[in-house]
Amino acid sequence: MNMMAAALQEDKRGPLAVLLRGDVVPLAALALLVLATRAIWFGDPVADFDEQLYSFIGWRMTYGELPFVDWWDRKPFGLFAIFGTAHAVFGPGPLAYQLVATAFALAGAYLTYRLARRLVGRFSATIAAAIGTILLCAYASYSGQSEVFFVPLMLGMAALLVDIDHPAFTRRAMWAMLLGGLALQIKYTVLPQCAFFGLYAVWVEHRRGAATARIIGLGATFVTLGLLPTALVALLYASIGEFDAWLFANVLSFFDRLPAPQGRWADDHWLGISPIAILVIGGIYGALRITRPEPFITWLFYGGWAASTLASVLLPGTVYLYYYAALAAPAALVALPLLDRRSPLSFGPGIVLAAAFLALLALPDRREQSLAESDTAKALASAIAPHVASSENCLWLWDGPTALYRMTGSCVPTRFVYPDHLNNALETKALGIDQAGEVTRILATRPGAIVTASRPMTVQNEAAAALVRAALAKDYQEKLTVEMHNRMLTAWIRRD
Repeated sequence: MNMMAAALQEDKRGPLAVLLRGDVVPLAALALLVLATRAIWFGDPVADFDEQLYSFIGWRMTYGELPFVDWWDRKPFGLFAIFGTAHAVFGPGPLAYQLVATAFALAGAYLTYRLARRLVGRFSATIAAAIGTILLCAYASYSGQSEVFFVPLMLGMAALLVDIDHPAFTRRAMWAMLLGGLALQIKYTVLPQCAFFGLYAVWVEHRRGAATARIIGLGATFVTLGLLPTALVALLYASIGEFDAWLFANVLSFFDRLPAPQGRWADDHWLGISPIAILVIGGIYGALRITRPEPFITWLFYGGWAASTLASVLLPGTVYLYYYAALAAPAALVALPLLDRRSPLSFGPGIVLAAAFLALLALPDRREQSLAESDTAKALASAIAPHVASSENCLWLWDGPTALYRMTGSCVPTRFVYPDHLNNALETKALGIDQAGEVTRILATRPGAIVTASRPMTVQNEAAAALVRAALAKDYQEKLTVEMHNRMLTAWIRRD
C-alpha cells in the first residue's frame, strides 16, 4: 500500500517535479561544470609542467620501459601507471590523460556532493561540490597534475568512513585503507591523511566497544592494507633485480633533495591561499556562531580531514602553491555551515563565493592562452624535428617542455628526461649521479638540437649551466625563439 501511495503521489507531482527533487539535476550541473573548467585545455601538450614528465614516462611504459630504471623520477609507480593506461587506451597525445583526469575530477565532484548532503540540502551540496571543482582548477590541477588523481581517492576514504553507525563499518574501513594505499602510489605526501583516516577508524572501533586486542589487530590490518600497493610495487622491482633503483628513487632521494630558498612558505602564498582560508574560517565561524551543523561529529570529521590535508601539503621541504589543490574538497566541506541555505544568510555566501572563485579562473582568457601556447609548442617542434632523429642527433632539453621529445620524434640522450633534474641545484645530491658529469656526457653525444629558456624556474646548477653556455657558443646556432609560460624558449641547432 505504501509503495502504491508513493507511486500515486509521484504521478500527481509529475515527472519533472520528481526529477527536480532528485539528484539528477545537481549531478548534471556538476558534470557540466567539470567539463567547462577542464575542456579548454584539452589537447594542449604544454598546459602545465610536471604532467609532461608523467605523460612521457607513462607513454614509454607502453613500450615496456619502466620508471626509476629506464626513466628517472621520484613520483610513485601508480601515477605513471595511470598515465600509461591512459596512453595505451587513448593514444600518445595529451588528450589521453586529460580525459582520464576529467573522469577523476567528475568522481571527486560527485563524492564531495554526497559527503555534503550529509549536512546540507541539495542546493548547498551542489555549491560545495562546485567550489571544490573550481578550486581544483584554480590551484593548477586543470590538466594532469597528481592532485586531480589522488583527491577522489581521499574523498572515497572519507565516504567509506563518515557513517560511524554503519553495520559494515569495519569492512568499509578496510576498503578505505586500501584506497589510501592506492593514493600513496600516486603521491606519497598523502601519508598524513591516511594516518588520520586510520586513527579515526580505530577510534570508531573503540567507541563501539571493541576489545583492546581487536583494536590492535584492526590497526595492524589497516596499516598492512595501506602499505600493500607500495609493497607490491617494491616486490615487482625486486623480482626484476631493480629493487635498489626503486628504493633510491622512492625513498632515499627525498632526503637528499635540498629545500628551495622559500621553503614551505613564499611571500605570494598569502594571496594564493586566501580562497582556502575564506572557506575554512567562514565554515568555523558559521558552525560556532550561525548554524550548528548536524550531526556535528560529521562536520568535525571533515575538519580533522582538512587539518590532515594541510599537513600533507606542508610535508615536503619545499611547498608550491599548486599543492593546495588537495585542500579544495575538504575546505569546501568545512565551509558547509557558511554555505547552508537554511542558515540566516540563506543563498548569499554560497552564490557569491562560487561566482568569485569561478571568476578567478578567467576561463575565456585561459582558453586563448592555451590555444596560443599549444600553437607555439607545435611551431617549436616543427623547427626542431628536421634536425633530430629517433636514434641519433637527439634533442636535449636543458630547459623547456618535456612534451617536445614526443612531438619531435626524437631520441632522448639521458634517462633524466625532466630538465629540472639536471639544471636544478637543489637536485645536486639527490639523483645518484653528478649533474655536471651527466651534462658533460650528454654534450659529448653532440645533440642535434638543444632547448634553453631565458629565465630559470629554479635555482640553477652554475657548473652545469656554464657547460651548456660554452657548448652553445662553440657548436650551435639559434633556430627559433618563442614565448611560452612567460619565458622565452630558444631552439639551438648544431652548426654542422
